[in-house]
Amino acid sequence: MAGTEFGPEVYRQRCERATVAAREAGLAALVLTPGPDLAYLSGYTPPADTERLTALVLTADAAPTLVVPALERPAAELAPAARSGPDGLSFVDFTDGVDPYRLLADLLPAAGRLGVSDSAWALHLLGLQRTVPELRWAGLSEALPMLRAVKEPAELARLAAAGAAADATYEQILGVRFAGRRERDVAADLAAGLRAHGHEQVDFTIVGSGPNGASPHHEPTDRVIAEGDTVVLDFGGLRDGYGSDTTRTVHVGEPGAEVREVHEVVRAAQQAAFDAVAPGVPCEYLDEVARRVIAEAGYAEHFIHRTGHGIGTTTHEPPYLVTGEKQPLVPGMCFSIEPGIYLPGRFGVRIEDIVTVTESGGRRFNDTSRALQVVR
Repeated sequence: MAGTEFGPEVYRQRCERATVAAREAGLAALVLTPGPDLAYLSGYTPPADTERLTALVLTADAAPTLVVPALERPAAELAPAARSGPDGLSFVDFTDGVDPYRLLADLLPAAGRLGVSDSAWALHLLGLQRTVPELRWAGLSEALPMLRAVKEPAELARLAAAGAAADATYEQILGVRFAGRRERDVAADLAAGLRAHGHEQVDFTIVGSGPNGASPHHEPTDRVIAEGDTVVLDFGGLRDGYGSDTTRTVHVGEPGAEVREVHEVVRAAQQAAFDAVAPGVPCEYLDEVARRVIAEAGYAEHFIHRTGHGIGTTTHEPPYLVTGEKQPLVPGMCFSIEPGIYLPGRFGVRIEDIVTVTESGGRRFNDTSRALQVVR
């Protein structure tokens, strides 16, 4: 986690804001388990392969408390939240053979509705339910969707740097040969580029050539890219703990009229949605705007996913730009805008930028050309 942490005061303030937000949402307490919520609120990331319970408890009447295995407490005590003074992180540890759910239950209110991380293991949630069956539970993405949605200035700076690194990777890939190489080979080039430009984690490198481009989440294969292929490139990961995610569509050799037409429709839809970004606008409106452009061009049935998703310490998180999402945009929110058209058995086109909401509109974190690029 070196280089991804913030100062102790940042985590103290985040825990305070989370506690207030929980109370306003009618939650009696929060239970944050390993994953993005725990890292966001404490700076602590426990071993990924442990089955032992680790949980941060936030209540209105007690200091933040981390229930942690005794053998992992020394590492947990180095977390920045534990260094924020007397109001910082407290610890309750346990050794093997001790019931950790009873220890956790002792920190919780006797009744009420509690918020729990979406990433919580079913094993642990079931253990808690057996111990305190009178408590009710709600996933955080539903109960507190704004918990991590509005970014602090330091977070925005990291997202901007991650976007710039992804842009540099795209510029680099344009000089690579596509024709005659496997999708896997180009995907490996993308991964290498992200790492070379500072990413410590590569989450995905989608290379969908020809008919494979019509599958939005296509996994790169041994298919050999050929002259005349349209190729969707969607790639991203984490740089200093914050995500990148960008998509551009290229063509091997000169594209025909249909490919140019479809690409222009997607480009116009993406631009229209970006132009609609403003504080107070419902998230679903951006989806409506992009979808309208594509529908008017006659491709409504071929736009088969939401227009965007939030991004931060993970590459997919609230808010979501989708029909039914009434959450208004707030300055500091960050999300993708990524409409697409997918023609089964033929080709696909998608264009994606990460955007943040400002007081006056939107700001892109991806600045590479959105024109259809010809590669060799």
